[in-house]
Amino acid sequence: LRGANQKSNFARFQRDPRAIRSGTDGPQPIDQAMRRRLTELISRNIGQLKHSPMRVAYALDDEISWGAFVVPLPWRLYEDDADYQAWLDRYYGGQGPKAQYVTPDFILPQLKKPIGQLDFSPLLDRITFNDSVWATLIGQLVEAANRADPETPCGFVGAQSPNIWGGYDYAKLMKKVQFLEPYDLGSSFAIARSFSPGQAIPLVTTHFHNDQRGVLHDIWQAWYFFAHGSRGMIGWVEGWFDGKTPRPWLKQFSPTLKELGQIQGPKLAGARWLHDGVAIYYSHPSIQISWCLDMEAHGRTWVNRGSDHRLGTSHLVRKAWEYLLIDSGIQYNFVSYDRVATEGVPQEYKVLILPACYGLSDAEARRITEFCQRGGTVIADFACGLFDHHGKGRSAGALDPLFGVHHDGTETFRDFFDPNQLWVETNQDTAYYYKKYRELFGTWQPRLEKGFAVAERRLPIGTVRTVGRGRAVYLNLSPQRYLQYREEGTATGEHRRVFIEPVLQAGVRPWVEVLGPDGRRPPHCEVTYWAKEDRVYLFVIQSAPVTGQPTGNTHAETLQTKTIPLELRFAKEVADLVDERTGQRLGTRQSARFRWNPAEALLLSFRGGH
Repeated sequence: LRGANQKSNFARFQRDPRAIRSGTDGPQPIDQAMRRRLTELISRNIGQLKHSPMRVAYALDDEISWGAFVVPLPWRLYEDDADYQAWLDRYYGGQGPKAQYVTPDFILPQLKKPIGQLDFSPLLDRITFNDSVWATLIGQLVEAANRADPETPCGFVGAQSPNIWGGYDYAKLMKKVQFLEPYDLGSSFAIARSFSPGQAIPLVTTHFHNDQRGVLHDIWQAWYFFAHGSRGMIGWVEGWFDGKTPRPWLKQFSPTLKELGQIQGPKLAGARWLHDGVAIYYSHPSIQISWCLDMEAHGRTWVNRGSDHRLGTSHLVRKAWEYLLIDSGIQYNFVSYDRVATEGVPQEYKVLILPACYGLSDAEARRITEFCQRGGTVIADFACGLFDHHGKGRSAGALDPLFGVHHDGTETFRDFFDPNQLWVETNQDTAYYYKKYRELFGTWQPRLEKGFAVAERRLPIGTVRTVGRGRAVYLNLSPQRYLQYREEGTATGEHRRVFIEPVLQAGVRPWVEVLGPDGRRPPHCEVTYWAKEDRVYLFVIQSAPVTGQPTGNTHAETLQTKTIPLELRFAKEVADLVDERTGQRLGTRQSARFRWNPAEALLLSFRGGH
C-alpha cells in the first residue's frame, strides 16, 4: 500500500468496521481490477528481465500485507459484501451467521464475562476471510509470474511474524509461494521451513551490517540461518562503502560467504531437515484469540499495539517451547492446524505439543485424540481448546475428555494467572517497551510452581492420563518464564525437566550429546541435522536469542565468541565421520573432539541414518 511505512496514515480506518483497504492514494480493494492491473505489471516487468543470467527469483514486493505490516486494521478487502457472506456460508458448512462488521472495540466489553459467553467470531471470521483472500491473490500473482517465466520461482521478501493482522497465516501463505524471505519474528523462519515440503521452497534471510555489533555477528548470522535452512542472504549495502571503497569488515566477512556459497551450500542443496519425532502445533486461530486476550491491557489504545511478536502470549509460549527443546538436544517441526484437521497428525511424530492452543475445532480435537490413541503423546500447557476455531468460547474444553480435566464455561479472568488482573500472564501495556524479560514478567504476580506461572487456578498441575496406547499430559503451567531464565543465564536442567520429561517418556532421546570444557552442554548450544542421499549433515551452532523489527534488522541480542573445546558423543557409532570444514576424515566413531568458535559453526557429516 502507498504510505504503509507511516502508521499514522491509517489511524482513521482502525475504528471503522466498514472501511475499505486504502493507501494514501485512495481505496485499494482487492478486486478484479487490481488483479488485472498487477498481473499485467508482472508480465510486463518479467518480460524485460527473464533473459537476464543474474535472475534467481522474482519478489512480488517487500513487507507486503493486506493492511500495513501487521498494524491492527480491521478493514474490508472487498467493496461487495456478498462474497464474504457466501464465504461464511461455506466456512460454516451450510447456512453461516449473518455477516457482521466490527473492530476490536467489540471484543473489549466481553472480556469480563465467563469463557462460555465470549464470542470473538464476528471479528475473527472476517479476519480469517481476509487471510484467505490475500493468500489467493498471492497465489494468482505467482502463477502470473510463472506464465511469464516458467523457469524462475516467485515469492516475496520481508515476511512478517505470524499474526492476526496483515495476512500472515503461514499455513495458507506457504501453499502459494515458491521462495520466501521471512524475518525471523515470532518463529516465522522455523514455521516456514516446516511448511515447505521436503524443504523444496527456498528460504533466504536479510542482512544488515552494524558496526557496534561487529563482523563476528555477520559471520554468526550467516552460519546460524544456513544451519536452519537459509539458502541465501539479501544484503543491504548501507555501511558497506567509504565512498567507492569497500570497508574493511567486508574483507573479514567475505571468506564466510565464499565458503557457504561455493563449498558448503552445494552440499546441502536438496537436503531434508531432520527432527526427533516432536511436533509443535501451529494453530492460527489460537494466535488470533491470543491477540484478543492480550490486548485487554491496552484498552482502547489497542490501535497503537505493535511488536506483537515480542509481547504476545502465543508467540512467547511458542518460542519458550522451542528453546526448551533445543536446549535439551531435541529438534522439532511445526505441524499446521489445517493438515491435522484434514489428514491427522503425521505418523512420523511421537509427540505433539499444543502451545497456548486456545482455539480448536471439533475436527482437530478428534484427530489429536486419534493420534494419542494410536500411541502418541499429547502435551498441552494451558487453556487448551477453550474456544472453537471461530473464537467462540466453549462450555467445555475441546480436549477435556482426552486430558481428563474439567472446564464448564463459567471460568473468568479471575481463574487464570493473577486473579486480580486479566486473562494472561503479563501486562503488555505496562511493559510495552521492556528491554529484559524480567521487566515483562514482573508486571503481575501469578502463583509460581517450579519457577513457572500456574495458568488455571481451578485445575491441578501436571494431569497425566493414559489414552489407548498413548499419553495425554496437561501441565497447567506457562513455559514463558524460561525465556527470562535463559536470558539471565540461570536456566537449569530442572527448569527444562518440568516440560521435557513427558517428551522423554514418549521415547524421544537426543542422539548426539555435546559437552563443553566443564563436561556440560554449553549454554545456547544447538545441534541441527539434515539428510541428503546417504549422508547426514550435522551442525553445532550458537542459538543466541534472535530479534528484529518489522522492517528487518535481524540480529542476536547477545553473542559468545570465545573458541572452546567440544566433545560430541553419539548414541551409537557413526560411519565415515567427516569434518566438512577442514576435510578431516575421522572414520567410524562414537565420539570425537573439536575446537568450536560459537560465532561460526561446526559442520560434520557421516554415512547412514541417525
